[in-house]
Amino acid sequence: MNLWNIFVAFVLGIVEGLTEFAPVSSTGHMILVDGMFLHSDKLFSKEVANTFKVVIQLGSILAVVIVFKERFMNLLGLKKDHSEGAEQGHKLNLKHVIVGMMPAAVLGLLFNGYIDEHLFSPETAVIGLAAGGLLMIFADWFRPSRAKVKTVDQITYKHAIGIGLFQCIALWPGFSRSGSTMSGGVLMGLGHRAAADFTFIMAVPVMFGASALSLVKHWSSFTMDSLPFFVVGFISAFIFALVSIRFFLQLINKIKLVPFGIYRIVLAAIIYFFFL
Repeated sequence: MNLWNIFVAFVLGIVEGLTEFAPVSSTGHMILVDGMFLHSDKLFSKEVANTFKVVIQLGSILAVVIVFKERFMNLLGLKKDHSEGAEQGHKLNLKHVIVGMMPAAVLGLLFNGYIDEHLFSPETAVIGLAAGGLLMIFADWFRPSRAKVKTVDQITYKHAIGIGLFQCIALWPGFSRSGSTMSGGVLMGLGHRAAADFTFIMAVPVMFGASALSLVKHWSSFTMDSLPFFVVGFISAFIFALVSIRFFLQLINKIKLVPFGIYRIVLAAIIYFFFL
């Protein structure tokens, strides 16, 4: 693999890692950066390029597992939680995560082919960026004045299914999984940090499943030449995600969703008028 291929994979990994945990759509940013400047579909096939944009998100997901390792050990029963909330049953458990991920998992399986074929383009990503930005501004303006759910351990199954339904919107590239689920969470009375924590925890099985599905579907399109491309992107995404997730979790309670929504709308307008 030549140096240009390595550079493309590294840059897309940076974009993925830095944007995965901010509600600005990592997939949308990768599609825009790739479609306008890098053109990874010219290096390999379109199927391999699209699968790359899904699979390197596993690097970011690995960063989530590391940051929330204690939480995941509790969810999987690998470590007993003796806290008062856990003893009384008021603790996030694996069923909350399963309930939250099911709506998007079902729709993703049904429409994966259509999404892969028709929605991975700069034009659709711009639509998703703008529409998702409007949703986030709406969520912050019309959320309850006082958050009823301040920690992730206060989330109910009703909250989980509601957030899961909002996650379905993010099947449209550019809408942002974290932006959609956090918007749904705050509209349902969750604090911004609680909504962010649940969003990141729920992202692990969702993105693992999406990556596995994309790999299986396009397995015949892969060659050994494309393997280093995926490895470089994965490592790059992991390193930059590990830094950005801690920063974002400290930031979200301070600035809320509106600034991210405004950024998305401004970015979409600039790209539409100057690049498309």
